[in-house]
Amino acid sequence: MKSDKIIGRIRRRGPGWVFTPSDFLDLGSPQIVGMNLLRLTRREMIRRLDRGLYDYPKIHPKLGKLHADPKDILAAISRRDGTKFQEHESYSANRLRLTEQVPGRLIYLTSGRSRMVKAGPLTIQLRHRSPRKLTASAPMSAMVFSALRNIGKENITEERISHLRALLSSKDIKGLINDLPKAPVWMHPHLRYLTGMEVAA
Repeated sequence: MKSDKIIGRIRRRGPGWVFTPSDFLDLGSPQIVGMNLLRLTRREMIRRLDRGLYDYPKIHPKLGKLHADPKDILAAISRRDGTKFQEHESYSANRLRLTEQVPGRLIYLTSGRSRMVKAGPLTIQLRHRSPRKLTASAPMSAMVFSALRNIGKENITEERISHLRALLSSKDIKGLINDLPKAPVWMHPHLRYLTGMEVAA
């Protein structure tokens, strides 16, 4: 039965998986998939986060059902819509310890339109960015480019670049070298020093 196959796929993915009906369209028509997801929601096996968005919630022994992870929510939307997402520049700068400012809201960048995504109690703000700014192949390259945009051209110092150089792994450095053509031209001197292609001026 279609429901058995849908349940099997959900269980194989495991608790925490966020999905949309499009993740099951190889198992049946949209109507059949939708009816089965409705039944599973009523049985409380899965949880409806928003229209067309569900999760197989993780259960904490004391806290009960945990909130869905924002990254998993966006991964589900990305599979459905073919849209890329990236953390906001302020998150990248904070994660790389270039700033102590922590964003107060969940903000992600997208090559699609700006909009708000509500998933249960979570609200994720999506802000449009040019696809050109979201083209780095390596995740760390994308984070570095994003963080440097947040810091701003006039605030990038040798000290900050040296900090990144000590922080990144050899794999990250190779990724940056490969992604260098995708970075803004003003970043190139800093990235060449960061990757060891040039000495500081």
